[in-house]
Amino acid sequence: MSRTVSPASGRPYGLARVCRVWRTSRASVYRHRSSPRPQPPRRPGPVGPMPDAALVEAIRAVLSASPFHGEGHRKVWARLRVAGVRTSKRRVLRLMRANNLLAPARVGVPRGPRTHEGTIIPETVDTMWGTDLTTTLTGEGQVAVFVAVDHCSAECVGIHAARRATRFEALEPIRQGVRRHFGGFAQGIAPGLSVRHDHGSQYMSDAFQQELAFLGIEELTRLRAGARGEWLRRALHPHAQGEPALGADL
Repeated sequence: MSRTVSPASGRPYGLARVCRVWRTSRASVYRHRSSPRPQPPRRPGPVGPMPDAALVEAIRAVLSASPFHGEGHRKVWARLRVAGVRTSKRRVLRLMRANNLLAPARVGVPRGPRTHEGTIIPETVDTMWGTDLTTTLTGEGQVAVFVAVDHCSAECVGIHAARRATRFEALEPIRQGVRRHFGGFAQGIAPGLSVRHDHGSQYMSDAFQQELAFLGIEELTRLRAGARGEWLRRALHPHAQGEPALGADL
């Protein structure tokens, strides 16, 4: 069709025009017109001092002569160079990986149960609190701000600012929340409540741990950085709890 002569111009239509009318790609036409390759395409670049099959046998000989159970591709490549076989490390790695000749890799230690099933937001309030420390500058200098936030409602249950970030100051937000949400401060008054923190020195101190045990609060493991930053942001910025920020597009 592309060689058909147009009666108007007296010239062939051409492949580009025919493909444009038929809405097909010229690359597809060229691929179907080309003859099939007798052999599969090989990797570009020089073949090397020996074919792959012979190099695999040389690699097996190096591994058999090694006193260890397995060797990495770098050591095999270096020993091949000493034996007079000069090739590239990438080729040795490719052949060893393809023939399952690489040294056994460590699979790691067995892990325990997961800390949570993909979420740290409980279904009820006063079930899980998170506490953390931040700093800010005031007219009197830098101060430490301790906050405690409910993971379910993102409500700030306690906040305390102090000049020094000590273990005793870190307890104040927890004490505020216990008095407000559990109606007092006594031994075992907050059963079923758990507290998460980032294992800072204030939270790992004996004073903090003993106070949690006195109140009947369970201590949980460390928060993920993104989740901890999310509830801290929601606690320090009230508009993040559902109210639009000033200047936001409504």
